Amino acid sequence: MKGEGMERKVRKLREILKRMGKIMVAFSGGVDSSVLLKIATESLDKRDIIAVTAVSPTYTAQEKREAVKIARAFKVKHVLVETDEFKDKRFVANPPERCFYCKSELFKKMEQLCRQYGFDSIVDGTNRDDSMDFRPGEKARKIYGVRSPLQEAGMGKKEIRLYAKNKKLSFWDKPSMACIASRIPYGQAISKSRLKRIGEGEKFLRSLGFREVRLRDYGNLARIEISRERLEDAVRMKEKISRKLKKAGYDYITLDLEGFRSGSMNRALKILPPSNKNGK
Repeated sequence: MKGEGMERKVRKLREILKRMGKIMVAFSGGVDSSVLLKIATESLDKRDIIAVTAVSPTYTAQEKREAVKIARAFKVKHVLVETDEFKDKRFVANPPERCFYCKSELFKKMEQLCRQYGFDSIVDGTNRDDSMDFRPGEKARKIYGVRSPLQEAGMGKKEIRLYAKNKKLSFWDKPSMACIASRIPYGQAISKSRLKRIGEGEKFLRSLGFREVRLRDYGNLARIEISRERLEDAVRMKEKISRKLKKAGYDYITLDLEGFRSGSMNRALKILPPSNKNGK
């Protein structure tokens, strides 16, 4: 019955997409936007689809490469657009509504591309479960008229991953990712060098076999989040990890005993989502 429910939502999603005309997909290469793009290619003429990926210091080069690879596999037009959030002092100041400024920059560029290519709609991979998290980027979606077909069809994260798994899509179990700026506590200024340090630190931790990783940057202190099942492994590698991260500029290296949990930075705002499995 559960599988039938998912198929019903996929059919609804296809109907929504078919009514939208020519669509421009905000494509990060994550599971949600990748599934959206895949279903779009099966529902529309591929000439009526453009995937748009932001290129910015807030995302890693690896994420860009993966997005390019997936879009190429789906055989859709893929545009890489450079965004410059650092021109906005409000973004750099890193307030709780930081994501609003970041999303506004991307959607503004996509709106310009829509006019350039004569496309009708901008869509993103926001899903049903995202409504349970703190997402100030929602305001930017409303301002720029961005639609979220997965959410409109009632599809949640588990259903999206199940769809990808059933279709044997290589990215079905890809760990959730988020803008690197989300690793910095609200109120602490964001800098390109800080984002680079975080990105390189997480890349190193993943090279040790930790798939779900967040390196929270408190200036001279690093707080590492990995899955609880791997905490003992991290302790056994403590010298290697400490040596590498101290070389990167951290004076203190800590391992969070609560383990990996998306959105943990929101604790300071006293607005943690009902489930800590979604978010940043």
